[in-house]
Amino acid sequence: MWKKFIPQLKVDSVFDIPLQELWQKGYRSIITDLDNTLVGARDPLATPKLLTWLKELQDAGFKVVIVSNNRETRVSEFAMPLKLPFIHKARKPLGGAFRKALNQLGSSPKETMMIGDQLLTDVFGGNRIGLYTILVNPVSMIGEGFGTRVNRRLEKLIHGRLRSRGMHWEDKNK
Repeated sequence: MWKKFIPQLKVDSVFDIPLQELWQKGYRSIITDLDNTLVGARDPLATPKLLTWLKELQDAGFKVVIVSNNRETRVSEFAMPLKLPFIHKARKPLGGAFRKALNQLGSSPKETMMIGDQLLTDVFGGNRIGLYTILVNPVSMIGEGFGTRVNRRLEKLIHGRLRSRGMHWEDKNK
């Protein structure tokens, strides 16, 4: 069970993901979390750097969908100007939203990455259905909701348990 909390890759931010390398390995689709993965929880719009990164994804041929546990208003106001499909109130780590995203992408788990900033929702949920999971550091801790703050405390306990069992993940930045 503990292995489900281990991402296949750990990087500082989405900008550090080796996209070309992952493309060569057969990954074609990306499911990404929104808050504190792409932008801070209080940032309403994509930054210029994120816009460039999203364009690079598109130019490389990746298909992208945002899957967030947040409300429709928050997710749609971010995703619609970017013309990105999205799923709100996803109830991650439950599998329903992940399967719906795969369906929207026309993709299988073995060719899909899940990018997120939380072990309990993004990594655990993605691993449960066989996605290639990438854990990023949170963009900002400011504005995180109560549930996310609780998750962060639980993640520290899980991370400690994993370390004590000799279970580590690769950090691409080290």
